[in-house]
Amino acid sequence: MSRLHAFLNPVVRSKEKEVVISDRFVDENGELMTFKIRALTQEENEAITRKATHTRMVNGHMQDYIDHVDFTRRTVVMATLDPDFSSKEACDACGVMDPLDVPSKMLFSGEFNRLAKEITELSGLSLDAGEQAKK
Repeated sequence: MSRLHAFLNPVVRSKEKEVVISDRFVDENGELMTFKIRALTQEENEAITRKATHTRMVNGHMQDYIDHVDFTRRTVVMATLDPDFSSKEACDACGVMDPLDVPSKMLFSGEFNRLAKEITELSGLSLDAGEQAKK
């Protein structure tokens, strides 16, 4: 097997994980509910970055900037599999039309940050290459 073949065919193609982000979410038996998340690909990360990049006037010049709030919201919605923040049911229950608004309505600030942190770590964005290889 060539080295290129090994890079093009990794052992793990996607990563998913269940995480508890709060003690507020319990099932009918009182058991803590998990959020199911997945790692984002670089292609998805680039798409989110493009959508969260805006232009503004700075000292008479147009300048691009990344809206980090928008970037994080898009990341959380795209990488959370369960609950599905994009579902009509979730949007209706939160009284919003845009799925990007669902996590902000459903979660406390710390819960949102824990969920975003778990997604970031699962996607390998919070570790350098050496640390990631050890996991």
